[in-house]
This record gives sequence, structure tokens and C-alpha cells, in this order.
Amino acid sequence: MLPSLDGLKCFCEAARFLNFRAAARAVNLTPAALGQRIKQLEEQVGEKLFHRTTRSVVLTESGLALVPYAQRALRAAEDCLWAGQGELGPTPMELVLGSRHELGISWLVPILPHLRVAYPTVTFHLYIGSGSDLTNRVRSLDIDCAIASSRLTDPKLDSIRLHQEEYVFVGETELLKKNPFKSAEQSSNHTIVDTTEAMPLFRYWRNAPGGVDSMQFKEVLRMGTIAAILQLVLRGDGVAVLPLYYVEDELKQGRLKKIMPSVKPLSDYFRLIFRGDDPRRSIYESIAKSMLEHPLQ
Repeated sequence: MLPSLDGLKCFCEAARFLNFRAAARAVNLTPAALGQRIKQLEEQVGEKLFHRTTRSVVLTESGLALVPYAQRALRAAEDCLWAGQGELGPTPMELVLGSRHELGISWLVPILPHLRVAYPTVTFHLYIGSGSDLTNRVRSLDIDCAIASSRLTDPKLDSIRLHQEEYVFVGETELLKKNPFKSAEQSSNHTIVDTTEAMPLFRYWRNAPGGVDSMQFKEVLRMGTIAAILQLVLRGDGVAVLPLYYVEDELKQGRLKKIMPSVKPLSDYFRLIFRGDDPRRSIYESIAKSMLEHPLQ
């Protein structure tokens, strides 16, 4: 059984005055009642805390050792009271935020200074991963939360919607001049680049209204990350469906060109993902609101 705060307070006053009568007055008890509380505390810790004679009260070695910890416990109890009443302000917190590499570098890192200003008691750490790795780490509490466009099927996870993620089907401009891609039949002359064999990025175009499910590409290359895919596409080594925010500059500069632009790929949403039983939901909601103030880039 843990010591009561009342017992610890009586002990600290007795240690301060080294006089049970004076200590009893300080805590508004009779000397007998204070002595009873000291006795209960000694029984709990299993050690004598005071040497008492008719002339003096002296702390034992165990009593001396207990004093700073008892004082600390009382201060912590006071802090609990102040915190519960909202007097201490937000509690300092460390938050590990997961993201895929491209979004982390292009968007999250640039807005971190703004988040630090908005949440001065939160220390933000960044974890770089991808896809199921991010959601699995949130589920196992390896990281606190993550930003991903993954659809959630795990009942243990919850999310808050962030920015919409739009996609475009693109190829390098010179490649498309030499080797046009204006119809599904011309797909056999091109290499498609995606993250995995299941081609999750291309699905945003294929499953859109007007998209074609029967394209037969010359080759399928799997590059794992969007950054790697973009490098291959810019070299003219293939075509790909990529996030619009990530290639917008290349489109404006004419380095990339949309393929079959009459088909508008399906879109998705980035989500701030966290465990449904995480008690910090209100904090995540506030952070998500701040994130929405900063456009994808």
C-alpha cells in the first residue's frame, strides 16, 4: 500500500520542527493523531523514522533518506491539483510524426517551424516511412501518429482528414513527342513506373471515369518511392501517375506533360492517423487544423 499524502505531510512537518506538538499544530491535528499517522507510515515503509525521547526527536537514517522524496511527492500532488485546474498550462510533450519521404521533405519539414510556434510545449520528431509501415508503427505505438493517404481498415486506428491529394498521368515532354501516348493502344510502346507490382498509383487513373482497364504496357518498373519514380520519368525512362502537388512545377516548366488529359484521375486525402484509444485526440485535431493552413508543396 502506498503512503497517504496526509501521512507524508505529517512526517514532513515533524521532520521540519523535530517536535511533534509543533508539527501537530501545523497540520491541525492533536499530537496523538499526528503520532498515529507517523506510526502508520513507519509500518508501511517497515522502518523507524524517528528516535523519540522525553527530551528530543531525531530523524533516523531511514527518516533522513525519506525526507526529500516525501517533499517531492507532496509537491507533485500540488502540481496535480494545479494541472487539473488548468493553472499549469499545456504539459510538455514529445510527438513522433510519421510521413513518407516526399511529403516529409516537401511539406512537413517546411511547416515544422510554424508548428513549433503554434505549439511551443510540443517537441516534434519526424519518422520517414511509407504505406503500411507507417500505419503499423502507429498501431504498435512505435510512433505517435502519421500522415498518409492509406485507407484505414484497422479498427484500432482513427484519422482526421487533411489536404486532398490529386493525381496526374504524366510523361517526359520529349519522350511523348517521339513516342506519342494519345490512346490505350499506344500503351504497349511505353514503360509504366509505379511503387509496387500492384501499381497502386496507376489505379487512380485506371479506375477513374474514362480510364482504361486493359492497357498493356511494354514493361512495368517498380521503384518503391514517388521520388524515385519521378527521377525515372524525368529521364524519359517511363510514364507514371504521380501526385499533382509533387510534379506541378515540372508541368508548369514544360518538363512533363499530361497523358490523355481528358481522363481525370481519382483523388484521395491525406489523413492524420493515430490510435483510436489515444487520449490526445483533441491535440491531434488542433494540429491537423494548423496543418490545413499550409498548402501542399
